[in-house]
Amino acid sequence: MTADSPTINIEAPVRTRRIGETLVAKGIVSEDQVRIALTEQRSRKEHLGKILVRLGFATEAVIRDVLGGALGYDSVDLTKVVVESEVVKIIPKDVARRYHVLALTFSAEQNTLTVAMADPFNVIALDQIKALLDDEVQIKALLAGEAELDKAIDQFYGFELSVDGILQEIETGEIDYQSLEAESDEYSQPVVRLVNALLSDAVKRGASDIHFEPEHEFLRIRYRIDGVLRQIRSLHRNYWSAIAVRVKVMSGMNIAEMRSPQDGRISLSVSGRPVDFRVSTLPTSHGENIVLRVLDRQKGIVPLEGLGLDDKALTTLRLMMARPEGIILVTGPTGSGKTTTLYSMLSHLNTEQVNIMTLEDPVEYPIEMIRQTSVNDAVRLDFANGVRSLMRQDPDIILVGEVRDEDTATMAFRAAMTGHQVFTTLHTNSAIGSIARLRDIGIQAGIMAGNIIGVIAQRLVRKLCVQCKQVYDPSKIERQLLRLSVGSEAPPVYKAKGCSKCEHTGYKGRLALMELLRFDREIDDLVARDATQRELYKLASTKGFNTLADDGVRRVLEGISSMDEVSRVLDLTEGIT
Repeated sequence: MTADSPTINIEAPVRTRRIGETLVAKGIVSEDQVRIALTEQRSRKEHLGKILVRLGFATEAVIRDVLGGALGYDSVDLTKVVVESEVVKIIPKDVARRYHVLALTFSAEQNTLTVAMADPFNVIALDQIKALLDDEVQIKALLAGEAELDKAIDQFYGFELSVDGILQEIETGEIDYQSLEAESDEYSQPVVRLVNALLSDAVKRGASDIHFEPEHEFLRIRYRIDGVLRQIRSLHRNYWSAIAVRVKVMSGMNIAEMRSPQDGRISLSVSGRPVDFRVSTLPTSHGENIVLRVLDRQKGIVPLEGLGLDDKALTTLRLMMARPEGIILVTGPTGSGKTTTLYSMLSHLNTEQVNIMTLEDPVEYPIEMIRQTSVNDAVRLDFANGVRSLMRQDPDIILVGEVRDEDTATMAFRAAMTGHQVFTTLHTNSAIGSIARLRDIGIQAGIMAGNIIGVIAQRLVRKLCVQCKQVYDPSKIERQLLRLSVGSEAPPVYKAKGCSKCEHTGYKGRLALMELLRFDREIDDLVARDATQRELYKLASTKGFNTLADDGVRRVLEGISSMDEVSRVLDLTEGIT
């Protein structure tokens, strides 16, 4: 869900009321939700569709299609449109960005230019476009979402602000006028634009973290993209003081404090959607090191179908979530996508009929209708005390960010035993290994049996770039690791090569490898009598349990990832004799 929506000029009360009535009649929103949005509109002076999306009552795509039909305009989904660069250039970039308009097609036979607009009623925008064309050319406007338009304009025109241009301006004093298109006064300061450009650039490249690392004579800037750090820039040491102050100001930190670690948060709008940055500073021998975690809501919450599970594993996950009480554990090391999986499951269960409450460290992605709380050491609100408080809030579903100690684990299982569905994370290497880890924490086998719904273990691996992946003949050892018999015909196996589309890494994007262990009475019986991991694995295998290695091999044979990448995060030799 995006934070912006089609900007339709609906200032007239009658038109606003009709749009609200249309949305209610189609069952998109309720009358109460329209009243809330209208009340918000009077104080914030925003358009109704935009408010409904921001409040989480509807998605941008639904609002776009419904309003397009109600207002007599066809709508267009820009994510599914291929646009020719020559047509895009008919409208200059500054006009496109100012009026949220994008040229899509030009028909010489009909002498018609088709454009996507966030506000087809904007007469000034239409006049500006007509002034760029011959008098005979007609304009056909299609309704598009404002966030979609911003993203498409970034894609087809290039980045709004040039990092190279800003650096040139600072070093030489020569102004790059193309990078001065923003109208805010703060953009008169090059360092302000430089920091914004770096943050925006990181989001557009799909980075999960941004590292500002001062050395003795220079500043290193690295992005973590697809789980791997990549150096992006090296700047002179003189830049660092101003950049550090700017980041601290944006994140609400004390700019005078340079000897103690600090934490903060930045909220920006990138390509028309809200993106948060969790900021951390740490004093080092060469100055303050600053790391920003990119919290992109568009990527942080995905539907269950988007987790990449096969049909069998997806059915197993749905069966686990259908059980009304008990505990579901998601395991894996830091950075393995556990939060994304948990949020996907909570979003799937999130309806008006249930009360979902979370206790996190900290809250990363806000979700509508879910009560989210951050642990706070300052007021002695840790996980164990927090769960006690949540239990008094009449919850149906509880998320405990992490089981770290016996007190937290005991409270989580107590919640599961009293009729609640509990989700939590645990640091273990495998699903079956979570049993031994819980025993080590102090949970008795008798309590685990019957109260654990299932365990999900996962890792993240990079996906091969579809533009340049290269087929090759696997070696004898690789065939053995892929569980391929000697002489058998195998599907094509690919390796990374590298091209301009993937910045010459050979990989683009990541996916989760998962193993799902669903508990039933037989597994509960083994857990209750302290069975070994070998016994648990033997029984689970008879029920179709697939390990992380099995899932990794499947991804290699499907041509989605490579042997090198899967072997980097998993031990494929397990079970090979």
